[in-house]
Amino acid sequence: MEISARPKNILDRIVETRRESVAHRKRVLPEVALKIAVDRKAAPPRDFASALIAPGVRVIAELKKASPSRGLIRTQFAPASLAASLEQAGAAALSVLTEEDFFSGSLADLKEASRVTKIPILRKDFIIDPWQVWEARAAGADSFLLIAAVLEDGILGDLLALGHFLKMEPLVEVHSRHELDRVLVVGAKIIGVNNRDLQDFTVHLKTSLDLIRAIPEECVAVSESGISTCEDIARLRDAGFDAFLIGEHLMQQYDPAHALIDLIGSPDTDNLAG
Repeated sequence: MEISARPKNILDRIVETRRESVAHRKRVLPEVALKIAVDRKAAPPRDFASALIAPGVRVIAELKKASPSRGLIRTQFAPASLAASLEQAGAAALSVLTEEDFFSGSLADLKEASRVTKIPILRKDFIIDPWQVWEARAAGADSFLLIAAVLEDGILGDLLALGHFLKMEPLVEVHSRHELDRVLVVGAKIIGVNNRDLQDFTVHLKTSLDLIRAIPEECVAVSESGISTCEDIARLRDAGFDAFLIGEHLMQQYDPAHALIDLIGSPDTDNLAG
């Protein structure tokens, strides 16, 4: 994506920083070493897509310590404890922020979450290079995020194909009809509609409601960001969404697991609310 002809926004700065970080890390840890680690040590990936279409309200609960728009979100951030409690509370899957410079995340957080849980884990990051996908699989991720806004069609297709090769169906994120059309052409199966505009970080649930009709029935539809009430979930479910990625709302609560139960019902009732 050509971004040099206009002033840089937050997304541009994040991607530029990520490119520099990945270039450095590739020199330190070659891709061949990651492939060996995946082949010899990585457990088989958990089925992310199936977890999102099982009965009940399917929430991808996100472990998120900070963000560019909100700063520090959670001071008591213990990934293993949070992951285990959210799984017990009924999360269908987990999303773990691993971007260091703007979100205070790390792959260590993902490894901790993977170690103590059985549900699928999504690597939430700005993936721009196949090396990061191998890195994600070696760290125990079962899926990874692809953001249409930062990827040209060629690399988007390559990263999607690599995910399929590794049996990691990616969550492919869009924010507009044009981006949705692009990702469908390259074969995305799990479509995430981000209600947060990554140019200025404003949030509008209307983005999901406007795009859901254009998402094919055979795709898994995920609404992301800005979801904080049972009413939000009910409205989005009625519109046709299969799952919901919820991060800041949960991380801002004293007890994120209890907050999740408030949204989806107790696991003891088989999570069949709605």
